[in-house]
Amino acid sequence: MINGEGIITGTVVSAAVIAASAGHLTDDTRLILAILGSVFIYWLAHLHARTLSDAVVHRAHPMSALREALAETWPILAAALVPVSILLIADVVGTTIRTAAWIAVVATTVLLTGYSFLAGRRAGLGLGGSLLSACVGAALGILIILMKAGLH
Repeated sequence: MINGEGIITGTVVSAAVIAASAGHLTDDTRLILAILGSVFIYWLAHLHARTLSDAVVHRAHPMSALREALAETWPILAAALVPVSILLIADVVGTTIRTAAWIAVVATTVLLTGYSFLAGRRAGLGLGGSLLSACVGAALGILIILMKAGLH
């Protein structure tokens, strides 16, 4: 089973890096490296915290806790591939970094909305509850869009 928490977290971190960095970078390659580097560092911190927590709380051997944490946290890294792919495609078709960044931020907002709706459905919520869940996901994306608009 895929860790939805990791997918949402990786998506939000990627989008936030795009929102904060895109106006300061002059090419897609640097923005992609900023996303991958930031998500990787965030993932390492999360992996470390999760490993230590599992080792302490469950009195698990640290190597056993590390294996469990790796299995649980890899979606954080995987989620960065979607916005990075969008930026790469936008670069190939010749868009400006500004346009590519906006496309990626809007696409991550759509993804967060969809992931949240799907989570609501899988949790057994009715249509209303799933739509409310989707609104929360959309709100995260909208906050990132507002941050990007305010910074650039």
